[in-house]
Amino acid sequence: MTTFFRKYLLLQTFVFSGISALYAQPIPDMAKAQTAALNSITAADLSAYLHIVASDSMEGRATGEAGQKRTALYLADKFKEFGLSPAVPTAVDKSYFQKFSLVEKTWKEVWLKVGNKQKEFLKDFYAYGDVQLPEATAMKIVCAGYGIEARNYSDYTNLDVKDKGVIIFTGEPFKDSVSLVTKTKQSSTWANDWRAKADLAYKKGAKAVFIIVGNTDTDFETRLAALKDHLNAPSMAFTHKKKASAFFVPASLAAEMLKSTPDALASYKKNRTGTNTPYPFKSAKVIAKAGVTERTVETENVLAVIEGSRYPEEIVVLTAHYDHLGIENGQICYGADDDGSGTVALLEIAQAFSIAKSLGHGPARTILFMPVTGEERGLMGSEYYTDKPVFPLKNTVADLNIDMIGRVDAAHPNVIDENYVYIIGDNRLSSELHTLSENANTGWQGPKIVLDYTYNSFDDPNRFYYRSDHYNFAKNNIPVIFYFSGIHADYHKPTDTVDKIRFDKMAKITQLVFLTAWQLANMDHRLVVDRTE
Repeated sequence: MTTFFRKYLLLQTFVFSGISALYAQPIPDMAKAQTAALNSITAADLSAYLHIVASDSMEGRATGEAGQKRTALYLADKFKEFGLSPAVPTAVDKSYFQKFSLVEKTWKEVWLKVGNKQKEFLKDFYAYGDVQLPEATAMKIVCAGYGIEARNYSDYTNLDVKDKGVIIFTGEPFKDSVSLVTKTKQSSTWANDWRAKADLAYKKGAKAVFIIVGNTDTDFETRLAALKDHLNAPSMAFTHKKKASAFFVPASLAAEMLKSTPDALASYKKNRTGTNTPYPFKSAKVIAKAGVTERTVETENVLAVIEGSRYPEEIVVLTAHYDHLGIENGQICYGADDDGSGTVALLEIAQAFSIAKSLGHGPARTILFMPVTGEERGLMGSEYYTDKPVFPLKNTVADLNIDMIGRVDAAHPNVIDENYVYIIGDNRLSSELHTLSENANTGWQGPKIVLDYTYNSFDDPNRFYYRSDHYNFAKNNIPVIFYFSGIHADYHKPTDTVDKIRFDKMAKITQLVFLTAWQLANMDHRLVVDRTE
């Protein structure tokens, strides 16, 4: 008898306290199955799994490297043990692995020349994304304002950017506290998505895109200091498509490229209306070069499913990224919290649903458990899945994403304060999902978790909503919740180790995710999408 079956047969049955009146009260047998499943999620199991996932043998799970692949095999074996089916069609059967190729790129020769002045990479400017100008390329420079083209607002009125270098501001225009894009006090997705702005400029024929970082040179210097180590490291790109890219410059350099001044640029930015004629900036002589060396990397997402009994075509997705940073400077970056914690939570939730199914109450909707790869390299595994989904995105009900739930941050330094989780994105696309999440937290036995919405703000300076795998679902209009416990001193360091994980706290959050998924999978109607970002 496997550990899995031995475990649930020993479970005692408890009486479930019920869910909100908004949702159907489960029948008694279903309540027993749910309670048995819920109580199968334990700190002991999470610890056992994480001591494997974040062990020396997994070597930090760097995307495409041996440790990541060993972890993928381990996860697939556990899903198979729990009775979950592989989800990825192959020529002969189905596989647990959604395999894809990436290209690792290392900067070779990158420079920018404005007039007769040579600008230094990672000092005067930086670059991000699939920038490729292998040969020195001269270009005329124009300014496209905020780089937005929407129903209520466009920066491209009477502006030709074909074969030019295009300078773009971050953010979006407001007048009297009202966005000119949304016509409300709420920002649009353009405000925080430089990639969408760059993509638009390239579609209009731009040769290169230059994003102005912040409003002052100090803003640029602060951002560069935070990113410099990351920018020096090799980057990953897809083989099936080219991702947006841009050069990032301070306001003073942008003004120099336009033979203008920072004050004139600031005034131009302040007075954008979306219908005005482009400002007649002049272009300095600008030449850019961005060469790279390339290496092909093979990697894989892990996909396992429990098929729904009543609505099998509707899919509830649970994600966590199982990759991390690998070995840096001879030291393993274990990634116990980031995101070993979310990865092993998926295993416990998968086992819980399997227990419920073995007791005769499998989910009404299909549940896809998907530990993804490449998150640390730019949310790449989840983006690949949403580009090439195994199940149609139109049938995907929601994504619950777990990333770093095993530690506490500086805002919760004491044991008495650790019973919390940050909830991000739950109300962005579905008001019903917010209600459902709150109900899941109040409808179960035991201590309740403090649901902290600090980072759910549209103006969160950390931009956490855009920094984990749920975002690739959200940008496809699929409601999401991101479960997160915050940044700590060991973030992205070799010291993010298993011995520092708060497993009791982690178990409570994992139970909360399970109960939220249970409601999504079993409610008598599909989750309503009633909002837009």
